[in-house]
Amino acid sequence: MEQAQERSAHQGAADGGQGTGTALELLVHGVGGTTPQEMLDDPRTVRVTGDDIAAVFRRAEDADAEARPEDYRDRPVPEAYVWCNLTSGDGTRALWLLLLPFMVANLAHWMRPAATGHTRTVRLYGLLVRLAGLTLTVLLVAAAAEVALDLAAWQCAGTEACATRHSWLGFLSPAGPDAGWWSAPGRRLALAALVPAALTGLLWYLSLRTWRAYESQQPMERDPEAGTESGHNALGRPGFWYGRRLVARLRAAHTAAGLLTVAAALAVPAARFDRRAGGPAFLDTGGWLLQTALVVMAAVVVGVVCRRGRGERILDRGLDEHLVRRLPLAALALLLLAAVYAGWQRPGWASAGRLPGDAVFGGLALAQGLLVVALAAVAHVLHRAAPDPRAAMRGLGGPAVAMLACALGGVMSGGVAQRVSDWLDGTGTSLAGPPVLLTWQASVIPPLLVVVLALCALLARRAWSRARAERAAVAGDHAAEAGDPARTRRIAAVRAMAGLTDLAPLLVAVVSTATFLLGMGALAGALTTGRTPAKAAEGTYAVVHGAAQTAQAVGSWLIGLGFILFVTWGRRAYKDASARRTIGILWDVGTFWPRAAHPFAPPCYAERAVPDLTWRMATCPRATGGKLVLSGHSQGSVLAAAAAWQLEPSARGRVALLTYGSPLERLYGRWFPAHFGPAALASLHQEIDCWRNLYRHTDPIGGPVRLPGDCGPEVDREALKDPLSYGRTAEHPLPAPILGHGDYQADPAFAEERRRLLARLRPQVPAPRPEEDGTRAVPGADGGPQGCSGRSSA
Repeated sequence: MEQAQERSAHQGAADGGQGTGTALELLVHGVGGTTPQEMLDDPRTVRVTGDDIAAVFRRAEDADAEARPEDYRDRPVPEAYVWCNLTSGDGTRALWLLLLPFMVANLAHWMRPAATGHTRTVRLYGLLVRLAGLTLTVLLVAAAAEVALDLAAWQCAGTEACATRHSWLGFLSPAGPDAGWWSAPGRRLALAALVPAALTGLLWYLSLRTWRAYESQQPMERDPEAGTESGHNALGRPGFWYGRRLVARLRAAHTAAGLLTVAAALAVPAARFDRRAGGPAFLDTGGWLLQTALVVMAAVVVGVVCRRGRGERILDRGLDEHLVRRLPLAALALLLLAAVYAGWQRPGWASAGRLPGDAVFGGLALAQGLLVVALAAVAHVLHRAAPDPRAAMRGLGGPAVAMLACALGGVMSGGVAQRVSDWLDGTGTSLAGPPVLLTWQASVIPPLLVVVLALCALLARRAWSRARAERAAVAGDHAAEAGDPARTRRIAAVRAMAGLTDLAPLLVAVVSTATFLLGMGALAGALTTGRTPAKAAEGTYAVVHGAAQTAQAVGSWLIGLGFILFVTWGRRAYKDASARRTIGILWDVGTFWPRAAHPFAPPCYAERAVPDLTWRMATCPRATGGKLVLSGHSQGSVLAAAAAWQLEPSARGRVALLTYGSPLERLYGRWFPAHFGPAALASLHQEIDCWRNLYRHTDPIGGPVRLPGDCGPEVDREALKDPLSYGRTAEHPLPAPILGHGDYQADPAFAEERRRLLARLRPQVPAPRPEEDGTRAVPGADGGPQGCSGRSSA
C-alpha cells in the first residue's frame, strides 16, 4: 500500500519530469509532537514515504493528487512531516536525562558569537568547549570509581562494622568469616573497577547505537561547483548535518579517557604503597612504568580531542578507523594491566582512610573553572569583532552554559557519592566518606538556592508589573468591545508571562555567575583547609560553626534529593506517556544541534530530520511544477529553515516559507547568533522566494524575525489577535480561548498568508511584485525581481 502511494506521489517525475503544476504544502510540527491526523485535520491518512520513526503523510483522498491536477487548481496538496518519534517516541529515551550535562556542554559549542575572518579564534572556541566536555566524562567516571572503588570496596569492605552491616560485601572483607582470595585490597579494587568500566562501555555503546539509529542519514549530494553554500552561514554547507568523522573520533577519545580514569584509580593506590621502603623492587618499577604509560596515553587522548574539529565544507564520509579502534583498545589494555598490577599480593597492605580522590576532583574543578574563564575571553573577542545587540549576554551565553554543564556534572557526581556514603555508613562515624571537595560543593547549594529564589521573586514582581502595564494595551486592542476587567486581567497576565522568555539571559547570567563564584570558593576552602566546612569552622564563632554544619547537611540532602528526583522523573516517564512527551520537549530544543563537543550527549534528531525534509523538497518540484510552501510551527520552523539552507540555490529560490510560533530569532537568533543571527536570517530571506512569519504577544516561544531595515515588515505580519474575540460575538458565541503558542491555523490570517504565498510562487523564476503589495519591484542581478534583500517577498 505504502509503495503504491509513493509511486503515485512521484508520478509526475516518472513522466519525464514534467510537473503537473499542483502546489504542495509541507507541514512540519513543533515541540511536543502530534499525529498526522491532527496536522492534516483528517482521520484517514496514508504514509507517503518514511518509516516508523519519521515519515511524510497525506490525506487518503490526496494520495493520487498528481494524477488529478484539475482538482487542486485553487488549493495546495497538504503533506505532514511527523518527526516526534525522533525525540519522544519510547520510554527508554527518558533515561537520557542522565546525559543532561553532556547535552548542555554540546549546546555551548553552538552558542559562539557571530564573527567572520577570525578562523583561529573560532577554532579555539570549539577546542575549549571540547576540552570542557572531556573533563565532564572524566568527572562522571571518576564519580563512579569513587562510589565503587573508594566507598564500597576500600572503605566499607575494609571496615568490619560496615562490612557486617552490608552482608553482600562480606566476601570482600578481610575480617569477615567469608574472607578469601578477594579480600586483599588490590583485588577488591580490581573487582569494583568493573562498575566504572561497565559505565564507560555503556556510554560508548549508547553513543554508537544512537548514531546509527538517528544520525547516520547522509544529506543529499550536491555539486561542489554550484555555490551551494548559503552566504556565510554554516547551515548551508554540505557536511553540516553529517558529523560522522568527528563523533567517531570523540567517541574513541572519551571512551579511552574513561578507561584510563579507572586504570589510574587502580594503579595509583597500589603504586603509593609500593613506594614504601621494603617493598618488592619489581612492583615499584612496574608501578612507575604503568603510571608513565597512563600519562602518555592521557596526553594522546587530549591530542586527539584537540587535533580535529568539525569539517562542514564537504560531505566527509571518511573515518579514522585505526584511531577509532586502537585508541579504546589501548586504553582497555592499560586497564587490564592496572588490574593485574593492583591485584598482586602485597603483605601488609590494608585499607585506611580514603583513596587519593581529593586531588582528582580538585584538579577537575580547577580545570573546568580555567576553561570557562578562557572560553569567556574568547567569546568576548568574537563578540567585539561583530557586535550583535540582540545576542544573549553580549556573546557570553556559551561560557555561561558551559559553566552550568560543569555544575550539573558536579551536582550529579557529588549527589551519588554523598547518598551512597550515607547509605553505607549508617552511624556516620565508621567511614572517612567522600572527598572533601564534594562536601564543600554540597555546602554551597543552599546559598545558590537562595540566589535562585531571590531571582525568581524578582522575575515574578516584574511579571506582575508588566501585567498591569499590559492591561491598557489589551483594552486598546479591543476598544470597540465592552470592557470586562477579569477578561482584561487574564489576557494581560498571559502576555506578561509570555514576555518572561526574553529574560532568560538574565536568569542564566545570574545563576552561572553565582555558580562560578561559589564553586571557586568551595574549591579554595577544600584546598586550603583539607577539611569539611563544618570542621574548618571549628575554633571560630559558634554561629559560624553552626551555619557551616547546617549548610553542609542541607546541601548534602539537597544534592541527593535532586538526583533522586532526577532518576524518578526519568523512571516515571518510562511508564507515563504524558511525562514522556514533556521530557521529549526538552530534547526537541536541546538536541537540535549535532554532537560537536561531546559524543555521549543525546543524539541529534536534526541529522535525520533535515535530510528528510531536504530530500522531500528537492524531489517534490519535479512532480508539482515547482510550487512548494514550507509551513513550520515552533521547532518545525527551525527545521524548515535548516532544510531550506541545504537546498541547491535554484531549488531554494522556488520555496515559500510560512513560519508561525517560530523561535528563529527570539531564541535561536539570540542564543546561537553565529547560525541564526541577523545576517543568517537576512540571507535566508534573500535566497528563498518569499517568507511570512506569524506570531502572538501571548506566545512564550514564538516571536517576530526582526530583519533589519525594510525587510522586517515584509516578513513579519503584525501580531495576531489573541484571543480572536474579546467577548461573545455572532462568529464566537462562546468565549474564545487564549491560544498562546498553539493552533495558529485557527486564525483567519493563517489561510490568508498561505494563499498569498501560493499566489506569489512561480515554477521557475520568481515573478515581479504586484503593485498592490505596496513595494516597488527592483530588478536583481539575474534579471529577476529584487525586494529589500534581493528577492521578492509576500
